Amino acid sequence: MKTALFCSVLALFCLPVSSAEQSAPTQIAFLPDIHFHDVYAEFNDGSFKGLKNTSGNKDQSKGKAATIRTMAAQLQSTRLFNENYFALRAALDDLVRRKVQLVVLPGDFSDDGQSVHIRGLKQILQQYSKAHGLKFLLTLGNHDPVRPYAHAAGKPDYLGPDGRHLAIFSPGSEPCSKSAQDVICTEEVKELGYFELMTELSDFGFYPKAEDLYWETPYSSYTSSNYSYTEALVQSDFTKRQFEICQQGAGGTYKKQGYSNCHVIPDASYLVEPVEGVWLLAIDANVYKPKAGYRGKGNEAAAFEGSGNAGYNTMFDYKPQVMAWVKQVAARAKAQGKTLITFSHYPMIEFYQGQTQHIATLLGEERGQLSRSPKAQISERLADLGVQLHIGGHMHLNNTAVVSSDSGNSLVNIQAPSLAAYVPAYKLLTLTGPEQVKVQTIVLQDVPGFNQLFEHYQHEWQQLKQDKQAVWDASILQSKNYREFANGHLRELTRLRFLPNDWPDELRQLLLSLNGEQMLVLSQLNSKTTLKDFSPLVLQGLSQSTEWQQARQKAKNQAKAAGIKLDDLAKWTGFELVLDFYRLQNAGELALPDIPATRLKEYGFFTATLQQPDTAPQIQDWTKWTLPQYSRYKFAALFHIIDGFLQGQPNGDFMLNMQTGELSSLKNSQAQ
Repeated sequence: MKTALFCSVLALFCLPVSSAEQSAPTQIAFLPDIHFHDVYAEFNDGSFKGLKNTSGNKDQSKGKAATIRTMAAQLQSTRLFNENYFALRAALDDLVRRKVQLVVLPGDFSDDGQSVHIRGLKQILQQYSKAHGLKFLLTLGNHDPVRPYAHAAGKPDYLGPDGRHLAIFSPGSEPCSKSAQDVICTEEVKELGYFELMTELSDFGFYPKAEDLYWETPYSSYTSSNYSYTEALVQSDFTKRQFEICQQGAGGTYKKQGYSNCHVIPDASYLVEPVEGVWLLAIDANVYKPKAGYRGKGNEAAAFEGSGNAGYNTMFDYKPQVMAWVKQVAARAKAQGKTLITFSHYPMIEFYQGQTQHIATLLGEERGQLSRSPKAQISERLADLGVQLHIGGHMHLNNTAVVSSDSGNSLVNIQAPSLAAYVPAYKLLTLTGPEQVKVQTIVLQDVPGFNQLFEHYQHEWQQLKQDKQAVWDASILQSKNYREFANGHLRELTRLRFLPNDWPDELRQLLLSLNGEQMLVLSQLNSKTTLKDFSPLVLQGLSQSTEWQQARQKAKNQAKAAGIKLDDLAKWTGFELVLDFYRLQNAGELALPDIPATRLKEYGFFTATLQQPDTAPQIQDWTKWTLPQYSRYKFAALFHIIDGFLQGQPNGDFMLNMQTGELSSLKNSQAQ
């Protein structure tokens, strides 16, 4: 960084110019998991005309044709399929206002790499690059591409003109092969592979640019000392960025005896120096394992598993050449005095504020996306590579985690939230010093046009009702702003997907039958009623018993000693408790405005009152547990997890020392 000085040839001193003329600190925005869907896309073949908007004069949306997924579909998904279109534009406009020019999209910038939506994303990125000078750097996620190679695909749940779902697939897919009359077949929804995506989006990091100070891949043979743009361009050729992967692990020079079913596939990792002194390391952490026993021909993509559950737990085994390169880059960055910031789609550290194992005990090992969590030993190995700061996505979470290895190396992993989920936000990093980084989390409260599609959802809801099918809660269409809309999405997602799929049947039934007061009384109850016998009718009978009244008095005394009224606990239900669980798990500090402070205090009371036992009662069959026994054990676990969410590392606005991994909260600062 050059300091401008005014020097007199006759004087022995120089006068500094005004601070406004000096270079501003580098700012970098991170927007993972956009899942961009071009809601106003035009199909080049004219196969689908879309749904014409009939309202919306002020925002000029009237008359536009919308190509969207159903509300029913997106309320069962961890992401909003349609409104991300408006959220992306709002975020980019905000970055322009803040004069931020470096914008990183750490994967899942599309929703399955469909041709029509990649074309729309490219147009937006080009528009903001040309008009405002934004430089975009992308890396790939498990939704872009879904497999290493392009393949026929589509979705069964686009919204049709009649308010019902409409299937749109590409030729070669099973629905199109059956020549069904109710399916639109078009190449516009074909899911692209590495080659097509990296070619179409070549201007956004995947290939070197003349203005870059430095650029390389794990397969480059030059260094910064003999760098030239011309040579970088030659070595960035797609055919030179390939590696061998086998069913059991890495191929090539890493291949072990007995490895089989090996394939050569691409890797999109790269290192770029967009501004002097700052290295941005993009790790392609997609691991597409070859399928066991696959013998198909003509569909290369089908030979591989998806990458969604792999992440860094598999990188050292399947892409060791990339990990070795990361270590080299970190060492060179340190030697050359570069500030190294690493990003990829996947988290490098456990992402549930240290509560992963507790959640596994509460819900089960295979539930709640726990399989995606990096193992502790993997995180320590990553720290020992020399990576000090990593920004990831994939989980649609707002979270910060720190790990220190036995060797004394520290790694900070920042999980940047998604614009398409609760709470919609992005991360803004300001490099305030060689090792100091200011991290801000910018919430998208108001998004212009977020409700442009509501008239189509209303039509869908009415049609579902007419067809006597299950309907979603239409009150979400009364949302006053985008944040409220995302909150409504999480509420319905919890009701329609999380509770039915992730929570054990007996725990779900219990929670949905109780309010806070009943939970506390039940935990104090002396009763031999078993969990197997529980039902709302049994609960009603228990509540009229002498034992219940005695337990209620005990609970009332406990609450009073903590400054809490027992009647106030009856104001929230078990469903609201579970919803708050997901709010805090997904958004951390960002969720606090949506949870009453009095309720948080009451949650703290439950945590203190229900002491978690060191071990579970030695009864394998849940149905043989007494109702109070089960309630005490499970409720204690649930409230202690919530307390853990509240006690995690700062994840809103904070200062980071990259060298030590120390975090200092900036709760009183104004991120907006």
